[in-house]
Amino acid sequence: MTVPTKTLPSGAELPALGLGTYDLNDGETADSVRAALDAGYAHIDTAEGYRNEAVIGDALAASDVDRDDVFLTSKVLAKHLDYESVIASCEASLDRLGTDYLDLYLVHWPNPAISLRETLRAMAELRDRGLVRDVGVSNFSAYQLSCAHHVSDVPIAVNQIEYHPWFQRPDLVDYCRESDTVIEAAAPLARTDVFDDDVVAELAEEYDKHPAQVVLRWALDNDAVALPRSSTPDHVRANADLDWELDEADRRRLDDRDRNRPVYDTRPATGRTTCTGSSSDALTGFQSQTALLSSRSTGRPVSADS
Repeated sequence: MTVPTKTLPSGAELPALGLGTYDLNDGETADSVRAALDAGYAHIDTAEGYRNEAVIGDALAASDVDRDDVFLTSKVLAKHLDYESVIASCEASLDRLGTDYLDLYLVHWPNPAISLRETLRAMAELRDRGLVRDVGVSNFSAYQLSCAHHVSDVPIAVNQIEYHPWFQRPDLVDYCRESDTVIEAAAPLARTDVFDDDVVAELAEEYDKHPAQVVLRWALDNDAVALPRSSTPDHVRANADLDWELDEADRRRLDDRDRNRPVYDTRPATGRTTCTGSSSDALTGFQSQTALLSSRSTGRPVSADS
């Protein structure tokens, strides 16, 4: 498997294909990580809200792959974005993952109730201490991302967003590119909904590929980092079969499938939220966003990857 990479501000190389691990039980998480490492994946994405960091850490420890050969990302919950909680959350994630550094640490969701400047000051401290190598954000709008760039003392390397043929977000994508912010595609398969798209199905038949492979090839060709997840090891391995080319005309056909249709994204909070602070009337938006991270009846959190 040959996977392109993106160079981050630290100089680290971010593989453009990673394993998403959202909403997998412990056994599925362990099996998926093992299958991914065996298939040549070098990038694993998790979060404290996924409640699987310890399982991933155990799977990494049991593998023959060196820690330095795996790009490891985690995320801090929106409710933990005050300075002390960011530090504590990162340290706890490192302990659960059994590593002394993260390659990338992201703010999982914006929280207008807490100063973004305070959050990013903590992220800078983590980088200065060597606990994280690059920092970034997730689920930020173009305005929120511009604020992050404005107030951060360290570069914002990544914005992980929902991105797939049915939800292409051109304005946000354009700003990410203008600001040299790498786009990571969470839910790149639209939680398999996009498999029902007529053009995706036609191209899968034409190229003799699974619809997932067609959509992932499209994401890489559009300069995004794709983070598919699967509970089935065979699907994890198949998702890595991307050493083939999608014709430019066919890529444009998929470009034309945008429906502005998310499967998980919540629109950013509006009102008087500022780059440096918060406002009480922004709390409604925050509550809407963080509802995606509330516990289901099973006790597992709702979150962003598929």
